[in-house]
Amino acid sequence: MNYVSVEGLTKSYGINPLFKGINFNINEGDSIALIARNGVGKTTLLRILAGKEVPDAGTAKIHKDVHLVLFEQEPQFIESGSITQNLFNQDHPVMKAISKYEMAMESEDENLITDAIMEMEENSAWDFESKVKTILTQLNINHLEQPVSKLSGGQRKRVSLAKTLIQIGFEPKHVLLLMDEPTNHLDLNMIEWLENYLSQEKVTLLLVSHDRYFLEAVTDQIWELERENLYSYKGDYENYLEKKAARIDSELASIDKAKNTFRKELEWMRKQPKARTTKSKSRQDNFYEVEARAKQKIEETNLQLDMKMTRLGGKIIEAKKVYKSYGDLVVLNGFDYTFSKGERIGVVGKNGVGKSTFLQILQGITQPDSGKINVGETIVFGHFSQEGLVYKKDMRVIEFLKTFAENFPLASGGSLSAAQFLELFLFTPDKQYTYLSALSGGEKKRLQLLTILFKNPNFLILDEPTNDLDLPTLAVLEQFLIDFAGCVLLVSHDRYFMDKLVDHLFIFEGNGVIRDYPGNYTQFRILEKTKQNYAALSSDISKAKDFSVPTKEETTTVQAPAAVKKSSEKMSFKEKTELENLNKLIPEMEVKKKGLTEKLNDSSLAYDKIIELSETLGALNTQLEEAELRWLVLNEKNY
Repeated sequence: MNYVSVEGLTKSYGINPLFKGINFNINEGDSIALIARNGVGKTTLLRILAGKEVPDAGTAKIHKDVHLVLFEQEPQFIESGSITQNLFNQDHPVMKAISKYEMAMESEDENLITDAIMEMEENSAWDFESKVKTILTQLNINHLEQPVSKLSGGQRKRVSLAKTLIQIGFEPKHVLLLMDEPTNHLDLNMIEWLENYLSQEKVTLLLVSHDRYFLEAVTDQIWELERENLYSYKGDYENYLEKKAARIDSELASIDKAKNTFRKELEWMRKQPKARTTKSKSRQDNFYEVEARAKQKIEETNLQLDMKMTRLGGKIIEAKKVYKSYGDLVVLNGFDYTFSKGERIGVVGKNGVGKSTFLQILQGITQPDSGKINVGETIVFGHFSQEGLVYKKDMRVIEFLKTFAENFPLASGGSLSAAQFLELFLFTPDKQYTYLSALSGGEKKRLQLLTILFKNPNFLILDEPTNDLDLPTLAVLEQFLIDFAGCVLLVSHDRYFMDKLVDHLFIFEGNGVIRDYPGNYTQFRILEKTKQNYAALSSDISKAKDFSVPTKEETTTVQAPAAVKKSSEKMSFKEKTELENLNKLIPEMEVKKKGLTEKLNDSSLAYDKIIELSETLGALNTQLEEAELRWLVLNEKNY
């Protein structure tokens, strides 16, 4: 079923066109990622499809049976209303029943709760209420009586996301979900949960996101807005990069051919008399088309900044027995660490465990309750904070940068002017004279980043630097940080970004516990999931050892009736021998499993060794489970 048909869509702001004459279709089941540089029109295109903006030309036809749900970067709320009132603000019996039930549970009024439960029963709302509870729990949304006007930016974003996910469950069968940067302000566990949720719901999706792992998990094609056109690529992000590179090579070859033709045609034009024949006029008109093609520019983002970093001394930072608490919240509990030259450390943990406070303590912005932070004399911090771009008065971009310095020194000698430095970070000459207040969220983030680098730091502390940055800018930032010779301390929910840059992780586990893990985020998650699977299997095995003969219904539940069904048959000699061997083999396998688990807990293991041990343990667990089931069958025959 065709959901959306777009023909000749054009949109401009002032003299700058965002896209011109683009065409596309969205069909049922499509999962599409929309990517582009900031300011090129990703959000505008979503809003046009949702009917919130009008194109300059062209049409966007939505099938009459399709309902669009738009998740925006800047959520709109009833500011005076509570979280509950905003989440369930729809004229639907089930929604009303759930809203009434949630409010009654918050009030703890028995009469209200009784009435709410009856209404839930009448509307058969319990199944969906369970789904709603899962969404709210996974997104850490509590205290539903709070007014949304009191929420932080991150909390507002999560409430808006919950509202969107709840809404698509109530809509008709055909839903097109439009999402603009849904992973911003979510921690890593929330992002992984959202990936699984969207995959299970199997919604038709058009998504704007800079999170490349998220894109790969939930989409199967990529659209890119570039130079007023829309380019479509089937497959994952890696395939997109390959196909885009091939397209650019083809376009460059075409432009080179047009340039050769243009030179020949230009020579012909100069030789022509002023009087035009019909034939020469046609050739002259074609000349201008060739000229436009020849003068086309393919702009690629390639930042190579030969930065003259402030020299690092022998001493970096030493943290000795550092403690910090806010009431019952323990941030640091005797933290000890000595930083080394060139370290690249990722910081991960749930929201609210104190990661930002930790960064401030290292810089001396916040004082610890006890302990010492000794910072080397040569250390120059560059701190990218979540607070965003800070300025006292509105001014033009280039004027703002010049308040930090007029020039940027290069390691090879010489320097870059403020204007040249801005161009490296994709601020065109026209954009440099834009007022700060007129910049987009992504442009402000980019300017905030380059003002930090303009100070030549040697210890970068980056607190969620990827939020609101487009993929081309992220590629620029990644390459810069790969080449950066100083220390990097990185807090990010962008797993791809983290995997590419860090050597090891500080895992904030809560209650002031910080674990140093030698590897990147993906390696850490593999190990954690292996441990979780082992714990679950151990629990199942423990239950199996307390085995009693199940009923027919119970055997159906465990999906192994043949393995545990009581048999009246007597054991053969071969089976007796097999049982004796199993009595020896199973304890040996358990000892081997314990040894493998202890090895996996060794934090000094290399990544390839972790993978090898994890695969061995997985195979052993399968063998052990089969052996124990076989033991149960034979043991039943023995009695």
